[in-house]
Amino acid sequence: MPSRRQFLAGSAAALGTATLPAAAAEAAGSLPGRRPNIVVLLADDLGSGDLGSYGQQLIRTPRLDRLAAEGTRFTQAYSAAAVCAPSRASLLTGLHGGHAPVRENPFGGPQGSLGDDDTTFAEVLRARGYRTACIGKWGFGPEEPDQPSHPNRRGFEEFYGYITHGHAHQYFPAYLWHNDERVDLPENADGGKGTYVVDLIEQRANDFITAHADEPFLLYLTPNIPHAPSDIPGTGEYADQPWSAADKGHAAQITRLDTLAGSVVDTLRRLGIDRHTLLLVTSDNGPHEEGGVDPDLFDANGPLKGYKRNLYEGGVRVPLLAWWPGTVTPGVSDRITPSTDLLPTLAELAGAPAPRDIDGLSAAALLARRPGAAPDHDHLYWYRNDPGSTARAKAADKGRINTLAEAVRRDRWKAVRFAPARDRSVPDEQWQFELYDLGTDPGETTDVHADHPGLTRELTALLRAAWAESYDREGFGVRLTVPELALPGETFTATAALTNASARPWERARLALTVPDGWRVRPVAPGRAGDLAPGEALETAWRVTPPALGTPAGRWTLRAEGSAAYGRRPVRFESWGTVATPPPAPTADTYLSDLPWLSATNGWGPVELDTSNGKKPAGDGTPISFGGVTYAKGLGVHAHSEIVYHLGGNASRLTAVVGIDDFSARQSAAGGTSAEVWGDGVRLYDSGLLTAAGGPRPVDVDVTGVRLLRLVVRNANDSTSYDHTSWAAAHLRVG
Repeated sequence: MPSRRQFLAGSAAALGTATLPAAAAEAAGSLPGRRPNIVVLLADDLGSGDLGSYGQQLIRTPRLDRLAAEGTRFTQAYSAAAVCAPSRASLLTGLHGGHAPVRENPFGGPQGSLGDDDTTFAEVLRARGYRTACIGKWGFGPEEPDQPSHPNRRGFEEFYGYITHGHAHQYFPAYLWHNDERVDLPENADGGKGTYVVDLIEQRANDFITAHADEPFLLYLTPNIPHAPSDIPGTGEYADQPWSAADKGHAAQITRLDTLAGSVVDTLRRLGIDRHTLLLVTSDNGPHEEGGVDPDLFDANGPLKGYKRNLYEGGVRVPLLAWWPGTVTPGVSDRITPSTDLLPTLAELAGAPAPRDIDGLSAAALLARRPGAAPDHDHLYWYRNDPGSTARAKAADKGRINTLAEAVRRDRWKAVRFAPARDRSVPDEQWQFELYDLGTDPGETTDVHADHPGLTRELTALLRAAWAESYDREGFGVRLTVPELALPGETFTATAALTNASARPWERARLALTVPDGWRVRPVAPGRAGDLAPGEALETAWRVTPPALGTPAGRWTLRAEGSAAYGRRPVRFESWGTVATPPPAPTADTYLSDLPWLSATNGWGPVELDTSNGKKPAGDGTPISFGGVTYAKGLGVHAHSEIVYHLGGNASRLTAVVGIDDFSARQSAAGGTSAEVWGDGVRLYDSGLLTAAGGPRPVDVDVTGVRLLRLVVRNANDSTSYDHTSWAAAHLRVG
């Protein structure tokens, strides 16, 4: 059976210039005026004052300072959030915190995720034939291959690093991910900590650049330094400083970041492609103080107020360096430039279409010496709802660090407001509103909102308008739709749409479908169109038949490819769909934990068999208990979860006991979930609210004739913490 990895390898080969139309191959060759290579180096918790070029006095950053002298140093660059997960989601998608798919760091539960409707700058550049890689910290879950939030599914054909936010806190990890495989790392033979991950990231980055020196590439380089802990093999030149161990390690981390940047530049120069490469260096938020680090020792936020987690300038204003020898003009730019500008900027430089429903604006004119100035933003928006707290950030927020907050900047005016708790829906008069004139008060020392009641009302309206509970996107590129189940020898329909959600027409649109070897495919609608105006789509369908014999149970990948011309430039988009061929349907009474599932997703960790302990792996065998009553044979999950079984119409009844088990109840009484049973797309059972105090609920459902049985557990109280839920004694009657 073809694996996800084999399909990725095939699609990576298909992106090579040999298979592109002649015009694209010429454009991708080593010719003058070719599309630029792009390296985005994103630091983790690097403050606006942490580099020498921004005033740092104690930490040495000579390579980055040289890049600043040879390129453009931005003095008003902003991250999209004050913590990493929402900041990175916005940077990748061009959407600010009121629209982005991930808007918060996890509250002790599963990591936020990207989905198939989220277009990243990697997908945009890959459509123009760029080779793409993410090396380092990804930061979005779940930690599983072949799912929509995986980097390989979001435009990066090469991935090496950490998938989840929490795993990236380890500098000597036991494993990393290479595409869809978990790769164990060797331990240090002399009893040390093991492999220092930044060394691996540097080597992989240089290997990727070397392998693709003759074709346009995008490298999203995301080391986890200088995030806490201040863990590094040696503190080097800072070892003798009269500082704490945490501060020495932190300084060494920043200098190690500097070395990494220098290593990449050396590779570009050695290969002779430095003048064809744009290097951008920035950070995901302001400086941290975790693990004993003292950001004030290093003046890490310069003259600004606030730190990581604050929406004041110190929490969201970040370094931004742009280096492109011979193209980027050396100097300083005071353009207000948020990280949401990255996607449209890279798209314009690459000659690629970008979604028109994003919040970023292209700054390409500042980088490529193009006529005209880069457009300015009417305003910027930030949102903060975070479970963390540190002493300095709490003091900067005057104790309001764990309340919901948001901010807006329009021209020189910056408004920050705090809700009374974590409820954004409270009336405006219940918020604490502050207003600062950054033109005269960049340190945000004097709240002047009482002097400007009209402006306060205007900015409050902007804050309200910037937030969308659900931000519905236009389709962009290709979306493939396939059924969940494919039976051997039975034909099903696959549909795809190639949608132009950019601002300019696309020409000569085409759609094609690739299926596994031995499967038959027949188009039932035209796969070609003329021009696609903005907002228009080419839609088509195919009838697909798996072989009647010899098709084992498993998951199979189909790939739709859409191509068009964008301003006479070829663009190509891909979308994957996965169908499952089922295991045999049950022929005798059985417990679900003894029956192979068709698919299983779990909000946090694996689906556990016969267990109610969320810390243990699947199949560990711990019995399930509710209120001291012990049950065998069950399933332990964490909201949101879905487990799908193939019953084939053979079963007649499902019985179980479902609820928040004693293990989770011992951790906290805060859990709240609901459980549902679905049969062939019809909901057959809904538990209502499940809590530890309310106890479990009995399940007794008629499943006669059901082919696909789906067990779903949803979060029911806007918090996924302590939502471990068990289906105990889950039993099927057959016949």
